[in-house]
Amino acid sequence: PRRRVNPGFLRQLQLYEAMGCTVDSSSILYKRYRLEMLSERLSEPQDLPREVFAVDPTSVCQTPNTEVLYRCRKCRRTLFRSSSILSHTEGSGPAAFAHKRITDSTRICGSGHEKCTSYFIEPVQWMEPALLGVMEGQLLCPKCTSKLGSFSWKGEQCSCGRWVTPAFQIHKSRVDEVRTLPLGNFQTAKT
Repeated sequence: PRRRVNPGFLRQLQLYEAMGCTVDSSSILYKRYRLEMLSERLSEPQDLPREVFAVDPTSVCQTPNTEVLYRCRKCRRTLFRSSSILSHTEGSGPAAFAHKRITDSTRICGSGHEKCTSYFIEPVQWMEPALLGVMEGQLLCPKCTSKLGSFSWKGEQCSCGRWVTPAFQIHKSRVDEVRTLPLGNFQTAKT
C-alpha cells in the first residue's frame, strides 16, 4: 500500500524552512500559523492561551525606534504595534465580491486592484474581554469605546478580496500611524 506524509506535518516543515530552520515566535508566518491552528480547534473560545495575545503597547514603557505605533484616531490611545500586523497576499479585488452582485458602474470606477482598507493583526491583550466566549463581534477602543473594526475566528474578507482566517480587523480610517523620529538628543512623534 502507498503511504503519504500527513499534510499538516508537511505544512509545519515548510513553515520551519521558511523561518530559516529555527522556531521564531516573533515571525509573522509563525503568528499566522499559530492563530490558524487555534481557530481550527475552537468551537467556543472560553479559555484562550495567554501567549496568543500580543503585549498591550500601553503596558510597556519603551518601544524600539523602528517600530510604528497605531493609535485610536478619536482618543489617541495606543492600540498595537507594527509587529502585530499580519500581512496577507492581495486578493483579486472586485472579482472576489461577485457573489454580492457588483454593478458594471462599480467595476468601471474601480481600478481592478483595490488596496486593503484594514489592518489584520494578532490579538492584543486589551481585546481579551471581547474575544472570550464569542466567535465574532466588534472591536472597540478600550478607552473611548469607538468602533475600530471587527473580529471573527471563522475569518473575514478583506477589501482586496482575500479571505483572512482568523480575522482581527482594524479599519485604517479609525487609527493613526505614529512614527518616532530622532531629532538630535530628543525624540519626537510624527503622526
